[in-house]
Amino acid sequence: MAPKILIMGKLVWAQKECEDLLSPVAEIVHMQSDSREQLFQQFAPGGEYSDVVGIYHEHLSAKLVGHPDAAMMEALPESCKWFAHKGAGYDSVNVEAAKKRGIIVSNTPGAVNEATATTAVYLLISCMRHFSMAEAHLRAGGFTPPGVEQSSFDLSGKTIGILGLGSIGITFVNYIRPFGMRMIYHNRKPNAQAPEDLTYVSDMYEMLGQVDVLFVSCPLNEKTRGLVGKKEIRSMKKGSMLVNTARGPIIDEEAMIEALQDGHLSSVGLDVFVKEPQVDQRLIDMPHVTLLPHVGTENQDARRKMEVLALTNLRDFVTKGMGPTPVPECI
Repeated sequence: MAPKILIMGKLVWAQKECEDLLSPVAEIVHMQSDSREQLFQQFAPGGEYSDVVGIYHEHLSAKLVGHPDAAMMEALPESCKWFAHKGAGYDSVNVEAAKKRGIIVSNTPGAVNEATATTAVYLLISCMRHFSMAEAHLRAGGFTPPGVEQSSFDLSGKTIGILGLGSIGITFVNYIRPFGMRMIYHNRKPNAQAPEDLTYVSDMYEMLGQVDVLFVSCPLNEKTRGLVGKKEIRSMKKGSMLVNTARGPIIDEEAMIEALQDGHLSSVGLDVFVKEPQVDQRLIDMPHVTLLPHVGTENQDARRKMEVLALTNLRDFVTKGMGPTPVPECI
């Protein structure tokens, strides 16, 4: 019998690719569970999904069955050895619990590089030029907003610091290079793939003290939760800016709002928030900040690439025993 793969969530863009990649090597089963309790029963011995070897996971399935936390990993059948998460960020997946069960978790790095980096470029430009404020003013019946000239800047000659240089950060650097900004970054250690015109700063606070704009681009985990707090924000120059396309909880939102209120930060550009989909009303009321509703990867090209890469992990697991993008904690 062909190994069984469970599709947990909806394939929107890669239905044909699913058939092409998986049908020749596996039996594809689409989740029909209406609740978490029902799903766990179907994972149990004798249940409909008791013999699945791999799972495709799409985060919207959480609306029906909850997040893949420790309880879900514990409920998975003994046969399950691969959990393919559709997303570059995987903080919603309890990787430690999966690893204890001998289950490898994969994610979709690379597939989101262009979409996330272009979002960051938009946020950067909008913060520097206050374009979102100008558009809102126009839509409200005005024209040139008062004070926009005094609070806007060209990008050339400014210093941008990247906190967490991975593939998204490198793509971002390649996109903004023509702007003529000085580009520096901080990681725990230098990235061997970093472009030559990008300077590594080993001490985070030394980097923070130099930047006009800080771009947050690191994954959310226990070490990075609250990484950019009051001390870090106050280490930045007065009037500097902050862009975040990673995860909201990496930044201490209260400290950030306080810095915006007293002018230490002149603007921020955010695609992510601490309590999504809730956004702090104080941020909404600030016309000089740019806010997006976590739409960084919301386009059909990026979503298709994410779906295909998650499916490719399952195909390669079935045929080769290992997919191309297991998360680092599972290697």
